[in-house]
Amino acid sequence: MWTCPTCNRKFKSNNQSHMCTTKDVGELFLDKSDELVLAFDRIMTTVMQWEPNYMGASIHSVVFTNRKAWLIIKPMKKELDVKFYCADKVDSNRIKKYVQYPNKVAHHIRVKEDFEVDGAFIELLRHGYDYAMSG
Repeated sequence: MWTCPTCNRKFKSNNQSHMCTTKDVGELFLDKSDELVLAFDRIMTTVMQWEPNYMGASIHSVVFTNRKAWLIIKPMKKELDVKFYCADKVDSNRIKKYVQYPNKVAHHIRVKEDFEVDGAFIELLRHGYDYAMSG
């Protein structure tokens, strides 16, 4: 893993192209509801137990990386867009949208409240974490 000396975010490749930001994760949640903050905290607390795992703020999202970026959480006005990647489509009625890329599939889940971050939700995220660790 390479750490950008300017923004301190971690990346798979040395000198990986990215948009530096000195934004703090907390800044992404300014003016967001308590429910969204609690939902994010529950996700973060759980997935940060999986090692290796690094978290950093991007311009509009929170990015989690292990060997590569595997989870991107974008705080929106009334919900979190939670995106993780896998080699293939993971079937679940919780997935709002799939985006096919040449070598992976992005899975989007929308979360409004912390109770939605349950065991089944975490299991879906674990697929993304394991996928990133495998490659």
